[in-house]
Amino acid sequence: MVIVTTIRRDVVTLPAAELGPSNPLPPLRPLDDVHRVDERDLDGLPFGMARQIRYEPLHSVLPERIRDGYGRTRAPREIDTIVIENERLRATVLPGLGGRVASLFHKPTRRELLYRNPVFQPACFALNGAWFSGGIEWNIGATGHTTLSCAPLHAARVPAPDGGEMLRLWEWERLRDLPFQVDLWLPEGSDFLYVGVRVRNPHERPAPVYWWSNIAVPEERRVLAPAEEAWQFGYERRLRRVPVPRHDGVDRTYPLNSTHPADYFYEVPDGRRRWIAALDDEGNGLVQTSTDGLRGRKLFVWGAGSGGRRWQEWLTEPGTGGYCEIQAGVARTQLEHVRLDAESEMSWLEAYGPLSADAGTVHGADWGAAVAETEARLADTLPRADVQAAYEAWKPCADTEPGEVLAVGSGWGALEVLRAAVKLPGTPFEESTLGDAQAPWVELLRTGSFPEPRRAGPPGETLVAPHWRDMLETAPAQPLTEYHLGIAQWHAGDRAQAVRSWERALALAPSLWPLLRCLAVADRTTGHRVRAADRYAEAFDDLCHERRDDGEAWTAATAALGREAIAALLAVRRTGDARAVWDRLRAVTREQGRFRLLEAELLVAEGDPQAARAVFDRGFEVADLREGAEVLGDVWARVSDEPLPQRYEFRMRPAGE
Repeated sequence: MVIVTTIRRDVVTLPAAELGPSNPLPPLRPLDDVHRVDERDLDGLPFGMARQIRYEPLHSVLPERIRDGYGRTRAPREIDTIVIENERLRATVLPGLGGRVASLFHKPTRRELLYRNPVFQPACFALNGAWFSGGIEWNIGATGHTTLSCAPLHAARVPAPDGGEMLRLWEWERLRDLPFQVDLWLPEGSDFLYVGVRVRNPHERPAPVYWWSNIAVPEERRVLAPAEEAWQFGYERRLRRVPVPRHDGVDRTYPLNSTHPADYFYEVPDGRRRWIAALDDEGNGLVQTSTDGLRGRKLFVWGAGSGGRRWQEWLTEPGTGGYCEIQAGVARTQLEHVRLDAESEMSWLEAYGPLSADAGTVHGADWGAAVAETEARLADTLPRADVQAAYEAWKPCADTEPGEVLAVGSGWGALEVLRAAVKLPGTPFEESTLGDAQAPWVELLRTGSFPEPRRAGPPGETLVAPHWRDMLETAPAQPLTEYHLGIAQWHAGDRAQAVRSWERALALAPSLWPLLRCLAVADRTTGHRVRAADRYAEAFDDLCHERRDDGEAWTAATAALGREAIAALLAVRRTGDARAVWDRLRAVTREQGRFRLLEAELLVAEGDPQAARAVFDRGFEVADLREGAEVLGDVWARVSDEPLPQRYEFRMRPAGE
């Protein structure tokens, strides 16, 4: 019996943490710079790579907000899915969580081809915070995990090239102001999931593009790609060329052979077929291949060291097995951004499916033979010409208007289409998706004036693109307008003018704390730490007098501002004022792990390391501990000479580097 390919809505129930509210304070500074290359390395890189590393690196995640409201308490929750299925494969997509392909199940062999995370646990790995592990994720924007990792995408049915149906996912990526789409389909009888991707630049200026498709697979695999060299990048921020498969006397194509987390960007020769595979001891596993537009291939390993193992437990459930990531991107490394010309687009096609090869050859000592065997089996299973033909067949379908809507994303794309009247065939951003977040910007667009709030509350999101900044500059100079204008100017690099805008608004603003906090960040950035501390203290006091209730928005604002204020006050040794801020936080806030750590820092500053040690001994979990952060070890070293307890061991680089 032939089973026709189907697309249907469904739900999956997982132990899941709540995402919680976003941080209401505008992110005027990036979370970190762990993905920056040491300047010492740039001059020795190939010219094209160095140029693209220097091209438009991200300096801010504005206009996005930081998503740090999640915790570590998990309960069974239903998560919406869209299932694409033919007689051989079943792909499960999470449209509300970045369009992640959570599962790719091969029916004939009854094998799950991906690492399928048994829980939903956000952690601080995305550019704007919340991210989760497992499956296939679509990373667009800038170096790192996309800001859409835990955000909804638009989804709908669309006719597929073979006359069946495909699933279209699309959204407006806000860091670079670019719309994109991901089309997924399963041809009848196919063992491969086809994925057509298109990124468009509707603007009259070039734009930097970043794209990496990240695929989580079980780490008890050998990872193979057609390369003899790779660029290694670790958390010590050094980029160096290394041989494949062995360097420093170790075969690094086995993820558990490394000690520390690291990236290996494979140097695939020009003209060679683009593919990467992860195969188990029996020679079975997953292969990903693509048209040549998706140039790069990469292996990410957590390694066998204590920090990597702790992160694996943190992101999933202890005892459920670890994972590594095989990846594919538009550049050789994830440290690069490529130029997309004005009013142009880029596209490619990817294919994901099972692969079986001779285990003895795949795991033999001859790397060339292992690669040749894997590539030959791929050619038998899915010839390179078939992938190119599928791409050519898909391209005319990329503009086909969607049919039944299966999920709805944000209203930001609709706002941009309304502003610029751009035509984007195939990815409609309907005005019906505009919501409360976009409402004041719609009014600015239509009337030239930004509306003042009707009731007290944390200000909404700020749009920072040049066209919105221009509109704010010509709008009547009301306090909230000046607040948003200052943020847009700050993002544009005009720091002095941003400060002037915020200072002008202080004279008339009914709500002072948002402006004072922005000015405090500006002071810290320019080294005026004492003035920053003064402004933070004043801002927190103003917020406490202004807040109207203990609802989600005010609680999040109080926690976020309190956390920053305490850090700023401790930086200038004003421990009494820091303790006063601590005492005004809500009890439920002080019990969170991130604040337990802050309490330990406060106790150390007050000269009581024994009490700080007791905080560690009682135990806490910093839910939003940042990728690469070493603060736990740093604070522990101030309270004890003993080794850092394993539960706090998250360090991702060799000691002393």
